[in-house]
Amino acid sequence: MEEPGLHPAKDITTWRKVCEVEVVEKWPLCSPDLNPTENLWAIIMEAMYYDTSCVPSLVLTVSRSPGSNSSHFGHQITSLTTRPPPAPPVSAMEDNFDAILTKLGTGKWTMLYLLSMMYWYSLLPYHAIAGVFMAPPINHKCIPPPHASTPTLVLPPDAQHTPANTSYTSPPDLPYEDDSCSYLTEDAMTGNPVKQPCTLWDFDNSTFTSTVTSEFQLVCGKRYYRATYQSMYMFGMLVGALFNGFLADNYGRWTMVAVSTAFYTIVALGSAWLPSLSWLLVARFVLGTMHPATLQTGYILVMEVTEVKMRSINGMVQFTTWSIATVLFSGWAYLLRDWRWLQTAVSLPCLLFLPLIWLMGESPRWLAVVGQHERALKELKRAAKWNNVVLPPDHELLAIMHSVQQQAASAKKADDEVSSVTSRFSRAVDQFMILFKTPKLRIITLVTSINFFVSSMLFFGLTAGAPTLRVNPLVYVAISGMVELPTTTIVIPFIDYFGRKKVLVFSFLFSAAVLLAQPAVPDGLESSKDSEATLPSADLKWVSVALVMLGKMSSTTSLFMILLYSMELFPTEIRNQGVGAGMISSRLGTIVAPFIMSTLNVKYPWAVSLVFGATSLFAGVVLWPLWESKGARLPDTITELEGGDTEHTQAPLPSLRQS
Repeated sequence: MEEPGLHPAKDITTWRKVCEVEVVEKWPLCSPDLNPTENLWAIIMEAMYYDTSCVPSLVLTVSRSPGSNSSHFGHQITSLTTRPPPAPPVSAMEDNFDAILTKLGTGKWTMLYLLSMMYWYSLLPYHAIAGVFMAPPINHKCIPPPHASTPTLVLPPDAQHTPANTSYTSPPDLPYEDDSCSYLTEDAMTGNPVKQPCTLWDFDNSTFTSTVTSEFQLVCGKRYYRATYQSMYMFGMLVGALFNGFLADNYGRWTMVAVSTAFYTIVALGSAWLPSLSWLLVARFVLGTMHPATLQTGYILVMEVTEVKMRSINGMVQFTTWSIATVLFSGWAYLLRDWRWLQTAVSLPCLLFLPLIWLMGESPRWLAVVGQHERALKELKRAAKWNNVVLPPDHELLAIMHSVQQQAASAKKADDEVSSVTSRFSRAVDQFMILFKTPKLRIITLVTSINFFVSSMLFFGLTAGAPTLRVNPLVYVAISGMVELPTTTIVIPFIDYFGRKKVLVFSFLFSAAVLLAQPAVPDGLESSKDSEATLPSADLKWVSVALVMLGKMSSTTSLFMILLYSMELFPTEIRNQGVGAGMISSRLGTIVAPFIMSTLNVKYPWAVSLVFGATSLFAGVVLWPLWESKGARLPDTITELEGGDTEHTQAPLPSLRQS
């Protein structure tokens, strides 16, 4: 026992640091009394019996023996006492903070966050799907210059089969099908007609008096700018999502919501009066980048101030205002037919949200994580006052916050070790590639990514489907919003009873069935009483609309379901990466959808439903290799996922009705 030193084993050293064990670095030489070692062990065993989370540190009182004059002899241990562990165990930290939220309950403080963010979510559809009303396809006619030899080209594609007395505005031997993008001039040398591209158009203003389409002449060779107008917002969402999590974790949830909503409001109002298309597209991109910061960070903020038993309910009801706003958007567009005034009108309500920001505060949980405990304590006291409850003493709250901070610090330590840009990039690549590391992970990643892509493409594509069906967009979008409302609530008992996989497969296959059936509906042309011309039958047209709306309802279900299903399939250790990969696929689907519709609507509008139906069928079929997650314990590690029986051996979870 002559100065043996501390044990150098790594596990023991780590244990001493975590449990903050105080030791006597230099044990007294030739101590006359080492018998208390047995008592020391008894104390340790007793403490471990009552608290297995961490062996408490010891307070050793070492004093000099009476009558001893030596500086090295005569010391003995005169007392041995214990002290409590310094902090709650890591596994209980989140539960401890949730206990604070449970104590706060759901009152005025919680409802302030919930209702405020629900109001903001009701403003986002006006910009996310703005292309439906602000940049729609419009009937147009070429305005030829005075020297044109013929004003229009209306020769039908089957001119060789028409009666001999049919008259044309262009020579019958010219294979021209469209009169909206070109006109004819006479060649000075040969005298033959020559097709020239049109540069000026007359637009049908019966539905809208002014649109982005008509103001910037987005037809013919520029028609793809209409799809770009819509996709720039979605592309901005994809880019914004890449940075939103980092910014929200480092600068705070409330800070990100406050800055992004204020900036969103300024850009939304300013974009209504931009003079050029280029600047308008830039503004659309900027709005898209702010979208995740307001939507996803706002969602996290609400969840972090909500008690456990109310999280599932609050998480679902938050987005009901999105569907309601989709219906109201049709009303706004009906009242304001000029796109600049419509953009201004739907952006002005954003100003009403700004005062609500100052009533809300930062997430107490985030403040605890980053070490701002006094500020978190102040916010919790304000919450208790608003909700009329009494919280535990300050020292208990601060102890819990200290525990939360320690947990976050230990998790962040590994990230801080990767400092260089190259190392961080390599780590990001490794985190993505881990999704393809094992057979089951590869299946989950590929299938869920396909499902995210297809469900988002269908959801946003069918919302903007009025031009495909040649129906009034005001009525179409209103119906589209109404069919979304009951979906998220009606589906709950079905997924609770039948399971996630069966409901998801059914939703994809049902969408495929109705969308593939829609092109088979007859055009429904009926004769007019006053002339021999044929007019579309309204009854048959609305059969097509009904089929598409059923597809929209089912795609809304699949969009909701794939998020839940994927979260339950991926192991805990890589769940964020897995769901993140799915969300990237989702954004790509929303970017692609407008271009599919813009390309096919020109000559093959019936093909839009076929493409959407075929992809929905494919998404339903590829789900076959996956297993049911209902009633299964969520896997925590990749090893557990690969080694366990994913269908039969896992412990049951509470039903959704109980969550």
